[in-house]
Amino acid sequence: MAGQGEQGGAADETTTMSSGDEAPPGTTGTGEAVCPDCHGTGKQASGNCPTCDGTGKVIEGIGGG
Repeated sequence: MAGQGEQGGAADETTTMSSGDEAPPGTTGTGEAVCPDCHGTGKQASGNCPTCDGTGKVIEGIGGG
């Protein structure tokens, strides 16, 4: 799993990542997925979901190997 701040081929180096993202948006071989913690709502009991920062989506690797 890529750590926060790693670019891994992203087109824009200023793009921020949510804590649940595996890579920055736009990274080759990744796509949007429903956040596994809030199930796409962007909310949890305490407010915005900390995994997706309230977006309801995370960036994950796609495809095979």
